[in-house]
Order: sequence, then structure tokens, then C-alpha cells
Amino acid sequence: MNFITNYLKETIDLLNLIDKNKISDIVNAIFKIRKKKGRIFFIGVGGSAANAAHAVNDFRKICNIECYSPTDNVSELTARVNDEGWENFFTSWLKTSKLNKNDMIFIFSVGGGNMKKKISVNIVNCIKF
Repeated sequence: MNFITNYLKETIDLLNLIDKNKISDIVNAIFKIRKKKGRIFFIGVGGSAANAAHAVNDFRKICNIECYSPTDNVSELTARVNDEGWENFFTSWLKTSKLNKNDMIFIFSVGGGNMKKKISVNIVNCIKF
């Protein structure tokens, strides 16, 4: 019971740290994307790729927004990684998709990426693009 009590307390403490204004900002940005008929590109690797794929489903079905996840197409993913490298995969995919000012990239990442430590360089390059 101690573990469960501590776990629930820590969860509540973390939830109380969430900035509601930041969530509101994200929701408003998504509404603007839908209004402009823009698209959302969900980016993630590992478990976050699965989250990105699921987000595509929810945002298309529930929010009626055109969405994609580059990692969903394993044939294109492996061809691009083979020819262009993993570090450039998302950037080249978004170039082909003609990412524009009406669109949004939505990143799922546990570590966030770090160019100096060469962690998730593909995601950092995607954000720079």
C-alpha cells in the first residue's frame, strides 16, 4: 500500500506542475491549423513513433485535421535511411511533403535530442528545418 500511495501522490504532484496556459496555447495553435486547413506531422522514434501513429488516428478522426507520421511508412523510412541517413530522415520526408507555414510539426520525445551528444539528431534537424 505504501508504494501505491506514494505513486499516486507523486502523480498528483506532477499533474499540479503542468502549466495550463501552455496547454491552452497548444490547443489554440491546433485550432488555427484546422482553420487554415493545415496539416500536422507527428514525429517520434521508438515508443514515441507508436504515439505519433496513434495521434494521427485521433486527430484525423476526432479533430478532422489532415495528419501524418513519417515513421508509418516503413518502406519509405528504410529507403530514405538507407540512401540519405537516419539523421536526415524527417527533414527529407517533410521536404517531399512540402511542409509550409499552415502546417505544424508535433514532436513526441522522451529525451528531446542533443546535437553535441548526438542524441536524436534526426529530431533536432527536423525542428531546425
